[in-house]
Amino acid sequence: MKLTTKGRYAVTAMLDLALHAAQGPVSLADISARQEISLSYLEQLFSRLRRQKLVVSVRGPGGGYRLSRSADEVFVAEVVDAVSESLDTTRCGNKGDCQNGEKCLTHHLWSDLSDQIHQFLSEISLGDLMRKHEIRQVADRQNRKQSDESADAINTQRLTDQATA
Repeated sequence: MKLTTKGRYAVTAMLDLALHAAQGPVSLADISARQEISLSYLEQLFSRLRRQKLVVSVRGPGGGYRLSRSADEVFVAEVVDAVSESLDTTRCGNKGDCQNGEKCLTHHLWSDLSDQIHQFLSEISLGDLMRKHEIRQVADRQNRKQSDESADAINTQRLTDQATA
């Protein structure tokens, strides 16, 4: 199976959004900084996520994105599907033309595997992931790093202001 960057980043960004939902709308710039995903790439992904009604945009100061429903009601497979990501493990894109226009010997095996993977991801919600201790640890580390970087930027600005005064 090949899950490309698009699907991985979409799930990562949505999990970040879910983890920070209690603080209000989350900006793509904040997700970008925490997850080290390009802002323009996130904008493309969130455009698709919004069209699939998985997120809602909030305009104005303090705006950003929020989940359209609770994290327990958003499943990983939905996120992957929303960004048009295929979980297909067949060589033929599940068309059945893998061997000179005909199904190959193992077509049904790989097709069944694709179905199993999709089913597995359909049973895991963002809420399930949020409750995992390991994920909380990573999120806490990312938040501390972002906080430290923000404090460093403020201190640098103060020094610059003092030097010009």
